[in-house]
Amino acid sequence: MTTPDRQEAFAALMADVLNKGALALLISVGHQTGLFETLSTLPPATSADVADAAGLDERYVREWLGGMVVGGVVEYEPDGATYRLPPEHAASLTRAAGPDNLAGMMPYIALMGEVEQRVVASFRDGGGVPYSAYPRFQALQAQETARVYDTALVDTIVPLVPGLTERLHEGIDVLDVGTGQGHAPLVLARAFPRSRFHGLDRSEDGIAAARREAERLAVGNLRYSVGDSTEIGGRYDLVTAFDVIHDLARPRETLAAVAASLRDGGTFLMGDIAASSNLEENVGHPFGPTLFGFSVFYCMTTSLSTGGAGLGTVWGEQTACRMLDEAGFTDVRVRSVDGDPLNVYYVATTG
Repeated sequence: MTTPDRQEAFAALMADVLNKGALALLISVGHQTGLFETLSTLPPATSADVADAAGLDERYVREWLGGMVVGGVVEYEPDGATYRLPPEHAASLTRAAGPDNLAGMMPYIALMGEVEQRVVASFRDGGGVPYSAYPRFQALQAQETARVYDTALVDTIVPLVPGLTERLHEGIDVLDVGTGQGHAPLVLARAFPRSRFHGLDRSEDGIAAARREAERLAVGNLRYSVGDSTEIGGRYDLVTAFDVIHDLARPRETLAAVAASLRDGGTFLMGDIAASSNLEENVGHPFGPTLFGFSVFYCMTTSLSTGGAGLGTVWGEQTACRMLDEAGFTDVRVRSVDGDPLNVYYVATTG
């Protein structure tokens, strides 16, 4: 039976969702325009001072600051009409925060809005929204993963595999599957110049961007190629795949190809979403709605658009371990790292 108190509480929740959705877009604007960085360096300042320091239009900045104030992000002093970003808030909003910069996640909300009508059509007609409908996705993903990999990939994630740091220093062959714009292997190639790195992705634009960055930084032990992850050529001592397997149209075939490409004693290091394959175990997940939102608006639908598996958030730890076992991996260990609450890491070997 519906009670007035319960109905009123849920209505308040929905109002909060509406407000937080608008706030997410405003925070996205602040991230992209550098306004949080500007505010973090200023004493209490007027909107004109903030706009001048940021090099932006004052009228837009003033209205944006209003949203930040009523949203509890920025403090406001009415007597002097000044705004202040508390350092405790800047710790979650500025690029200096590295992996803790949650403002860098907000542009994904706008990205989902760009394809909303196409997703709605897929609900009615089936199929999905193709990867080509997301021209900004790889750039956003590169920015997001860089916050983690620049600080944690070499010193925290690689050591999840016993002895891997030493082997990389000595020199081994490494493949990164679904490399996107190639940031992960670039970080590794610069840290381990004796090893040889290869990034593979089906996106020509992503690989082109990766090659430009590697050339700019004069990294000579790294190459990129456009190709299908189910058709891996060559043999490797280490294969990595970061936040990509659950997106693929043919994840089982990719995992089998990875297993077949490993040399004796080789390792597959896979980072993927930190979720359960059992829905009830995701209730209370700190990023639960975000994960399902990303799945509906990107992960699942891009896979379904090609007739693929469409795993989405169904891909959780239990499913991942089962599919790794089916692919031929005989030892699978699951690890997590501080500073990366959205992912877990699988260390898998074929025996």
